[in-house]
Amino acid sequence: MVFLEFEKSLEKLYEQLDKIRQVSIEGDIDVSDKITELEAKINKKKKEIYSNLTGWQKVQLSRHPERPYTQYYIDQICKNFVELHGDRRFGDDKAIVGGIGQINGQSVVIMGHQKGVNTKMRQYRNFGMANPEGYRKALRLMKLAEKFNYPVICLIDTPGAFPGIEAEERGQGEAIARNLYEMAELKVPILCYVIGEGASGGALGIGLGDRVFMMEYTWFSVISPESCSSILWRSWDHKETAAESLKLTPEHMLEFGLIDDILKEPLGGAHTDPDKIAKSLKSHIKKELAIQMELSADDRINNRLEKYSKMGHFEMAKSKSKKAK
Repeated sequence: MVFLEFEKSLEKLYEQLDKIRQVSIEGDIDVSDKITELEAKINKKKKEIYSNLTGWQKVQLSRHPERPYTQYYIDQICKNFVELHGDRRFGDDKAIVGGIGQINGQSVVIMGHQKGVNTKMRQYRNFGMANPEGYRKALRLMKLAEKFNYPVICLIDTPGAFPGIEAEERGQGEAIARNLYEMAELKVPILCYVIGEGASGGALGIGLGDRVFMMEYTWFSVISPESCSSILWRSWDHKETAAESLKLTPEHMLEFGLIDDILKEPLGGAHTDPDKIAKSLKSHIKKELAIQMELSADDRINNRLEKYSKMGHFEMAKSKSKKAK
């Protein structure tokens, strides 16, 4: 088990628990009372730590190396999943995985960012940072879903769209903007879940939906705390301050009306009980799809446009009529 900096007190308790269990096995000694006592201490300490997390600590949890990624959820909640590749223009972006599967007998198109479970796979997946062809692949899958009347499920977990020169040369901004334009009027239901990091346009590229949800220990913002700190203070040293100022936690997003609800995680994060969070996600998707599938395509689109029109503050400029000469 990997422990983060603010979890060090938990790490010591777990080390004690492991030693006691080892003594029990090797010495054939009954230490059940001591084990129960330590487990109670661990649960108490967990509640103390995770009941009052800062924005930066939630960012750290969203990046936990053992946290489940998109492919894990797809494998757990979908049957007969068939991955589809390529954007039919340039290539296949490994940072976004997607295809057709079944959830409780309902055919869906499901896609999301994939970071990779080890160093080699993270490099292969480009650390979950998609190129333009990744967003064009996602759009191709959405249009396929629309053709066959399949709902779309988007799982968001990215530190941002890939910022390389080659990505800009191939139209990174246009690809993300096109997805937003098309998703706004897609005729089938769209459910979006932030399962880890939700950074900038990289998250928005597959993040516009009828209903948008965040898992409990995730974040959603126009910029990462490190990048914000780098711009404002010319160093990463103020990333904790930046995380608080950005108000990027699920609670802030819900308060601002930018998401629809928060999906609870096991105490300590999704990585502590991946099977439980996968079952919770599947149940949540099933419930939300049942609601959205009852609506007509026109109603869904109108609700979607109204939902995003209410975000932020703006005024319509009054046109000045020209006086007749």
